[in-house]
Amino acid sequence: MVGFVISAARFTGYLFCREIRTQHSSAGLFPNVRFADSFSTLARLLVTLLLIGTLSTGVATQTPTDQDVDVVRTQTDLTNLPFSVADKNNRYLTTLKESDIRVLEDNVPQTLFTFQQETNQPLSIAFLIDVSGSEERTLPQEKAAARAFIESVIRSSKDQAAIIPFEGYAHVEQPLTRDVIGIYRTLELVDVAVPSYTGSAPALTGVVSKPGTVGPPLEGTTAIWDAIVLTSRQVMARSARPRRRAIILLTDGWDTSSRLSRSAAIDQAIESETIIYAIGIGDSRQEGVDKKVLKNLAESTGGTAFFPKKEEDLRAAFAEIERELRSQYLVAYSSTNKKHDGSFRRMTIEITNPDLRKEQLRIRYRPGYYAKKSG
Repeated sequence: MVGFVISAARFTGYLFCREIRTQHSSAGLFPNVRFADSFSTLARLLVTLLLIGTLSTGVATQTPTDQDVDVVRTQTDLTNLPFSVADKNNRYLTTLKESDIRVLEDNVPQTLFTFQQETNQPLSIAFLIDVSGSEERTLPQEKAAARAFIESVIRSSKDQAAIIPFEGYAHVEQPLTRDVIGIYRTLELVDVAVPSYTGSAPALTGVVSKPGTVGPPLEGTTAIWDAIVLTSRQVMARSARPRRRAIILLTDGWDTSSRLSRSAAIDQAIESETIIYAIGIGDSRQEGVDKKVLKNLAESTGGTAFFPKKEEDLRAAFAEIERELRSQYLVAYSSTNKKHDGSFRRMTIEITNPDLRKEQLRIRYRPGYYAKKSG
């Protein structure tokens, strides 16, 4: 194509010179200059058009960048599903192959678009920290363990973390950021809300009390489900660029003032593709921990719950979350169900390798997702 442009330019120059010589020999110089100027303009226009055509062709054949691929994936309704696999001794399996599994949506097998081992996809983690009075004795240990976790897991070049203390209301003291030093500073300032909340961030809004329903939270209460819904909706909302999203919830599990239900919290986490890891920790001199509720909450989103009894157990819980995040797989597919009706789609991952099926493997993943709505 470049040779064609050069040849065209040479041919145009030949016509231009030939025309000048012809006009100069028959009628004098100055009339020919006006004609030559007009023809010169035409020649330049022709060469410019040829060059533009060449550049356009070159752009059309370029290899798409990573950003282009992300846009295409978003437009084709790609569903991302992170999962982990552990054996009966709770050791994570990191040698799984695509041929070892199959993915179903509403019992219909799906064709995988991608399968990644130990995915390097960026993380977005929100630390949702109960600062009600029942956490007064354990909060310092929680903060120390959270800091150690951030030091081990968060890669400042790509990962993000947020710090969100809550009591009756949730407060985004640190929005999602890659600034690890800023995360440490914010975490250090988190304190128990006794007699009232001491942070500087305003309360998250978006939950409305209607007549005949639960009223706004009172001082000293705990609204776990409201905090999860608002965090999932406003902080962990899905973005065009794929990310792994997780909420690490530190609480005793006793909700005393939420206006929304636990099922609403689970649904909102699933909709934002967020896994919840619950660390049940509370004051044994009071009501202890509601293990059943936290276990249900975490497992319904593809996560798990931990119930540490001492500081070593708390650090071990964070270490277990880190191992799982490091050992995750990621599959993605474009659903065979093309309806945009907002319905819930149940996902299933099955082991198809006969040898692996004998090993009683445990696969952890979120149970489904909500389809996009048209319009």
